[in-house]
Amino acid sequence: MTAFSTNSLNPTADVIVVGGGVIGLSIARELVRRGVHDVVLVERSQPGAEASSAAGGILGPQVEADHADEFFRLSCASRDMYPEFAAALREETGIDVELDTTGTLYLGFTEQYEAELRQRYEWQKSQGLSVEWLSGDEARRHEPKISDRLACALRFPNDIQVENRHLITALTRANEKLGVRLLSNCNVLSLTLERKAICGVETSSGSIRAPVVVIAAGAWSSLIGCVRPSINIEPVRGQMLCFKPSSQIAQHVIYSARGYLVPRKDGRLLAGSTSEHAGFENCVTDEGLRTIRSMAAEIIPMLRDFPLADSWAGFRPCAEDGLPVLGPTEDVRGLFFATGHYRNGILLAPITGKLIADAIVYDASTSHLSTFSPTRFRSAAAAV
Repeated sequence: MTAFSTNSLNPTADVIVVGGGVIGLSIARELVRRGVHDVVLVERSQPGAEASSAAGGILGPQVEADHADEFFRLSCASRDMYPEFAAALREETGIDVELDTTGTLYLGFTEQYEAELRQRYEWQKSQGLSVEWLSGDEARRHEPKISDRLACALRFPNDIQVENRHLITALTRANEKLGVRLLSNCNVLSLTLERKAICGVETSSGSIRAPVVVIAAGAWSSLIGCVRPSINIEPVRGQMLCFKPSSQIAQHVIYSARGYLVPRKDGRLLAGSTSEHAGFENCVTDEGLRTIRSMAAEIIPMLRDFPLADSWAGFRPCAEDGLPVLGPTEDVRGLFFATGHYRNGILLAPITGKLIADAIVYDASTSHLSTFSPTRFRSAAAAV
């Protein structure tokens, strides 16, 4: 993407997207594809350097769902967009985002979890969703290295994964080719308002004027001044480990009640993750290492003694109700939100880009935008 300085180029735009993670990049790309000529994306660091790079890349709405609600429907719709999304990015950039359609296993090691898996199986089957019940032996035929203690498992053939770091590279390249302007290593300090309407942003590099601003700053969204309504987005730290076995020891994404393993095509095996309310303290802790290692060894015992190839942490952006915040606000004309995706930023990137771009360009409203509107927090506050 083309970096620019507000001191040397005309500091105006048609739309400013605040935040250059997977959500902001997806929105910027969709805006230009709909004919918006001048999109500026402002990123406090480098594109995708925060939560988007720290994620596991799992596209698994079914594996974690106990019922069908609007969030589940949103997640499934976005997952199902991925084959076309990945193919389009490869056409635009030549980059393979490694969309892996092997599927996902959810393991049950105890009678309690066997009962929970049975309940999940029954409701999803009743809804016509693709899910398979496996005995322990059947699951081990899919994944021979998993523990002999396994009682049962569910297999979700439509819950898949993507190499999220390749996805960030592809989205960045696509935006560059489309002419999106990037201001990197730059903080948005506040919004500029006139008569309850957006007219731009104040950044650490100067002012930029625009009639539309999208807040897609992830865990940092609440730090931007003059945001109305006030949206409380909390950083939730997630730690991840990476093993590099001499040969591939898993094919599926593998879940248990304690965490998950994600095999990559290059032989790496990711293991995660913690959920910690630790502010913006970005570090891997001894406790986090022990917790994730124990989880990984419960699934595949041979991992108990494997050396680590890497470890990292990232900040998931979590709203007060744990759900994404999407769409325009009635309080400030021209202000849109696309934040609070929590553990599902990679999963929800395609549909978020589409929904927000359609809302800006076509003034389109959907049930998804209504459900996840930023105005729900104002309504909740008024009811207290």
